[in-house]
Amino acid sequence: MPIMPRAQRCRDLLLTVAVNAVSAPPSTFFYGGQAVIEGVLMRGRDRYAIAARRPNGEIAVCTDVLRSRVYTASIWRRPFLRGVAGLYETIHLGMRALQWSALVQLGQDAEIGEGALRGAMIASLVFALALFIGAPLLLGGLLHHGSSQSIGAVLIEGVIRAGVLIVYLLLISLIPNVRRLFQYHGAEHMAINALESGDAIDVAHVRARSRLHPRCGTGFLVVVALVSIGVFAPLGLLPTAVRLVCQIVLVPFVAAVSYEIIRALVRIRNTLPGRIALAPVLGTQLLSTRRPEDAQIEVAIAALDAARSGDTVVFEASGTR
Repeated sequence: MPIMPRAQRCRDLLLTVAVNAVSAPPSTFFYGGQAVIEGVLMRGRDRYAIAARRPNGEIAVCTDVLRSRVYTASIWRRPFLRGVAGLYETIHLGMRALQWSALVQLGQDAEIGEGALRGAMIASLVFALALFIGAPLLLGGLLHHGSSQSIGAVLIEGVIRAGVLIVYLLLISLIPNVRRLFQYHGAEHMAINALESGDAIDVAHVRARSRLHPRCGTGFLVVVALVSIGVFAPLGLLPTAVRLVCQIVLVPFVAAVSYEIIRALVRIRNTLPGRIALAPVLGTQLLSTRRPEDAQIEVAIAALDAARSGDTVVFEASGTR
């Protein structure tokens, strides 16, 4: 029997992963979440929940109702506007969840000032804009043999942006704490995949599910990188400084378009074109997720259970399952 070429084996493996990850029918409500410090954030229909493992092994759970009009007003559920709302949600809930999960690790008597947290978030945002917009723009102009004010420079810039994302994920995955974060990221995906497949939400069923999910934020960034090529291409003839400002201003628009593309791909996830189109979206998640331990799966289940329930408990602690 002839040996299959390595490139073909990789393509077949990636297609198999894509099929396994998107074979389940989508839920009537799209649950979502994020990995936080030793924990998981889950966003439900009208509430969010965070679960995190305490240093003593207990699972702490925090839940609260989603009150902002971004979550409750129907206008923010309309096409394109819901993408902007999703971007706000990621930052808003993510900041709350990170602060709370840090307090779980430090103890309830610890304090993390809002000012310090906002400063850290602003610094992170500036770093992200510099890394994924500023650096590709400058490198695209340098690598393009000619004027940086050209469509060709913008196309090269888009390719560089995708490459920067992959290299960034590879580098940070070498950090032990980030690897644990990626394990919780995988646990979050696996719990949601189990829910959307109609499985019982317990460790055994969740463990059997894929750690990849088509609505992942990492996959979303891949779509953003591709969409930005088309959106930013007409800006190629502008001066570099003006183009940089325009690209930053257009970030919400790019996010909105990318969000709609992801939703469209989810709707055709069971078709061959849908699976092929989702392959790079899922493939990138191999870098940002890791197979979790059972204890990490327990945390993801606790967060999902709390997000799905009508429980009004604001803070509670439970032992390991």
